[in-house]
Amino acid sequence: MQVEVYRNLHTGSWSIRSTKSGRVVAHADTVYITGAKLVVRPAGRAKVLQEQRKNVHAFIRGTWEAGPMAAGPHHPDQQVSYNPYKAGNFVMRSTGEPVTEADSVTLTHTGQAYTG
Repeated sequence: MQVEVYRNLHTGSWSIRSTKSGRVVAHADTVYITGAKLVVRPAGRAKVLQEQRKNVHAFIRGTWEAGPMAAGPHHPDQQVSYNPYKAGNFVMRSTGEPVTEADSVTLTHTGQAYTG
């Protein structure tokens, strides 16, 4: 299933939104996505910077794999993060290099994201 996944700041879990319907179809503590595109909507980020209040404007789009998750633990060099106040895109946490796509992304129960 093609989805967009983002961190739900109210519950701490991941919200999984169908790209077909635009509706949230599930919440999960861990999610495994293949064929991942890491998306930041510039207008949403601009609104965050202007209002100093977060909104859903960044997510990971791809195929939600309901089967076994990628094995952990994950290497810190694979960690991806996004902070709208620091950059306009997802970055590799260890190097600061922009990341726009990955073969796979594992989203963990601790709120971390790792490329595969």
